[in-house]
Amino acid sequence: MLLGVAFVTIPVAALHAQDNESRVRQGFALNPVPLNLNGKNPALVGLGSYIVNSGGCNDCHTNPAFAAGGNPYLGQPEQINTAEFMAGGRLFPPSPFKSPNLTPDATGKPAGLTLDQFITTLRTGHNPLDPPGALLQIMPWPAFGTKTDLDLRAIYEYLSAIPPLPDNPHPSPNP
Repeated sequence: MLLGVAFVTIPVAALHAQDNESRVRQGFALNPVPLNLNGKNPALVGLGSYIVNSGGCNDCHTNPAFAAGGNPYLGQPEQINTAEFMAGGRLFPPSPFKSPNLTPDATGKPAGLTLDQFITTLRTGHNPLDPPGALLQIMPWPAFGTKTDLDLRAIYEYLSAIPPLPDNPHPSPNP
């Protein structure tokens, strides 16, 4: 028996646009906090939200990651800790490392970094605001370094749209 297979070619650009549009919509659906879209590119914010929120960035950069009674790892309905969203403060004992605050500073820059500094940090593992030679530990920067410039810009745009928060006042290991 001979089976015929027909291939339909869809331009890659059309697939890419459709995929990005879907990820933008999903990003807005996943976002747990109010967003300031003033002066922001909504498509980049949505895409950045998709990458950040589906990628589990909250697990390390929000402490605790889940609100009381909302830890899915304990069989509870997931409820993100919006009061500390991306404010850092998770300790990684026995190491001295603590997740940084990624919310916008007073000038609107996530973690106090310019876009170029942010991209450099995720590509190289070195935050230009840290001492020379210091590399990010725990953070999977080698994996993030393989993301496209558009993806990294989208993450930055999203983080610049979330509410600014002071550094987490109670650093601790995530329960």
